[in-house]
Amino acid sequence: MPPAIRTIGPLHLEDLEPHRFEDLVRQLAYDFRPWTNIEPTGRGGADDGYDARAWERISPPEEQNGDDEDGAPATRVWLVQCKREKQISPKKLREYLDGLPQSVEEPIYGVIFAAACDFSKMARDTFRTRTRELGFSEAYLWGKADIEDQLFQPKNDHLLFAYCGFSLQLRKRSLKTELRALLATKKRAQKVFESGRPVLIRDAGDTRYPYLDENKNVGREERGFWKIFQRGECKHDGVHLYWRRKFGFFDQDNVHWDLADNMNDALEHSMMDPWSEDEATKKINDGRQIAMDIWSTLPEEERAWYEAHLVLPYENILAFDEDGDDVFNGPHVFSTQWIFQPPHRERYTHQLYTNSTEYPTRYCKMDDRNRVKKFPRAGE
Repeated sequence: MPPAIRTIGPLHLEDLEPHRFEDLVRQLAYDFRPWTNIEPTGRGGADDGYDARAWERISPPEEQNGDDEDGAPATRVWLVQCKREKQISPKKLREYLDGLPQSVEEPIYGVIFAAACDFSKMARDTFRTRTRELGFSEAYLWGKADIEDQLFQPKNDHLLFAYCGFSLQLRKRSLKTELRALLATKKRAQKVFESGRPVLIRDAGDTRYPYLDENKNVGREERGFWKIFQRGECKHDGVHLYWRRKFGFFDQDNVHWDLADNMNDALEHSMMDPWSEDEATKKINDGRQIAMDIWSTLPEEERAWYEAHLVLPYENILAFDEDGDDVFNGPHVFSTQWIFQPPHRERYTHQLYTNSTEYPTRYCKMDDRNRVKKFPRAGE
């Protein structure tokens, strides 16, 4: 499946208070033309059909005389009309246009008609035709999509934040900050895990450390949210922690296979693990000796290793303590909380492969239908 796409939902311009919608449109229009003045006429009531009135400065050679007789810059009048409605049909739009004011003394040169809804092609064609008939030299129809396009421009990000409550530029800076933190975490993780020392990964919020819960009716994982890992490799998606490492068998037919269930070389030696259980440790040690006796009798080209890696994503690492403490003096890695799921168990990789200096390395697909019995099963 393709990855999910994160998008921004539609802007609810229709939810703005009517005067606030007028303010938004007027402020978007500031950079539209070189105005000498923009009046928010709609805010005072009795606006004569003007939600905003603006004077555009006419610059040569468009106006040969430049300024007028009084030395004031030559201008032409624009009308801004706003409708905060969810839907406007072509018929309704024509009615609105027919109701626009006309002035003989100071004729309206151009019009901006803005609404908080989308316009159909028929409505836009109606707008273009009717404004020509009414004698406007320029006319612009700003629907919801047109206003959104302007708000998403970097220069209008302050308006997006003021009227819609979020900022794309702030999100961009936040993403940059997160990326820097992620890269810094990766660099620290490389230093800690490439040292070759066992590492203690612990839930930063578990205040029971270093004492395990006394309730032995639950698993070790629930009695204390911390665990020692012998090794880890920093890769693109996080730290790959050694979770299982066992003797294995891989037949020369490249089909049949087996692994030793009752051992795990990925566990830290009991002398280095203050929380190891004597009985459990003895079972692992006994299982390893039995598996070793079997594995050493196999032809060298059939001796295999099984490895499983947990992945601890970099974003789940909160802090490092490279010096450790009096209980475990190796590096401590503090992670997000383990209450519902340990942060290093989101996904894992595993493989069974041969590793002989005299024979090419082979990898097994580990189809359960092709598993044979060379080693004792779990619990035997």
